[in-house]
Formats: sequence, structure tokens, C-alpha cells
Amino acid sequence: MKRLVAVLLTAPLLLGACGTAASPTPSSSAAAPAVKNVAEITAGSTFNDRDVMFLQMLVDHQQQGLAMAAIGAQRANRADVADLAKAVSLTETDELTMMKNWLTEWGKPTSVDKRVSVHADHGGLPSTTDAEINSLKTVKRKDFETAFLNLFLAHQHNAVEMAQLELDKGANEQTKQFAERVKQSRADQVQQMLHLLNG
Repeated sequence: MKRLVAVLLTAPLLLGACGTAASPTPSSSAAAPAVKNVAEITAGSTFNDRDVMFLQMLVDHQQQGLAMAAIGAQRANRADVADLAKAVSLTETDELTMMKNWLTEWGKPTSVDKRVSVHADHGGLPSTTDAEINSLKTVKRKDFETAFLNLFLAHQHNAVEMAQLELDKGANEQTKQFAERVKQSRADQVQQMLHLLNG
């Protein structure tokens, strides 16, 4: 199972018009059977406070991201922006399930403590506010893509920073591999959104 998890979490990410998707290479697929359910992926028993904080913060972050992606898929006029939102939604829904499973496996809460002081040494809480997310529901349709891409770009950049903190000080190997995947995929999304903004 450890080898299977490593294959899944370190698989190259394919980024195209539809956003991000984790996809094993043909050689990886031949080396191990595909994981059919994220519930099959376990993190192991060795972890530290940084691992827990990273997952809790990213759970909160991705719940916000899923809310934005749902709005983007519904309101975007451009097919490429709607496709990006839909692809992100699929990927992050699976990741969210996996992270909650790992926290439960460790006997830790799946929600983050919202007190700012608790996160002073962890890069702070995600910077996107509920008001900013809700504003995407009312912004004029002609201005939606620009507003959505700018907000979501900043949001995903924040995930890159959170992942780097985990890579620097985390202890759990599976969580660090996942953080590397998050760092790479969100950085790719940022570049894709910059291209969409300038397109």
C-alpha cells in the first residue's frame, strides 16, 4: 500500500485547458494497480504538528476553493474558464476527502481553529474572505471572468505557500508528497490563469 500511495501522490500532473488532473505515467500504471477510492490511501502513524496544521488549513482553503469553483462553473461565459473551474472542483473534492480521512486516522479535528494567533507560525490563515467569494455571485456578467480569475489566482498562490511550509517542516512522508503535488499543481494553475487573463 505504501508503494501504491507513493505512485499516486508523486504522479506527474497534466495541465491543459481543463485544469489539473493527477495522472500516472504508463510505466507507473503498469507498476501498480490504480487506486479506485481515495479512502484506500492512508497516511501512516508518524506525523507532527506541522502535518496536522497543514492538512487542517488546506481543508479550509479547499472548501473555499470549491465554493469559488462552483460559482465559476456556473457563471463563466468563456468555456475555458468554466472548464478550469470544473476540473479544479473534481480534483479538490477528492483531495478534500483524502485529507479529512488522514486527520481522522490521526484522531485530529478536520476543521481549523480560526484564531489568528494559533496560525502565527504557520503562515497565517488563508487570505480569501467569505465576502470576496460571495462578491463573485453578484459581479456583472461581463466582468466575471476577470474578477474570478484574479481572486482564484491569489487563492491558489496561497496554497503554494502553505505547501512549501509543509515541505520545510513536515514529518509525515505521505503528507509531504501530497504537499509537493499541491505546490506543483497550484503553481501550474496560477500560470494557466495568468494566460487566461491575458488571452
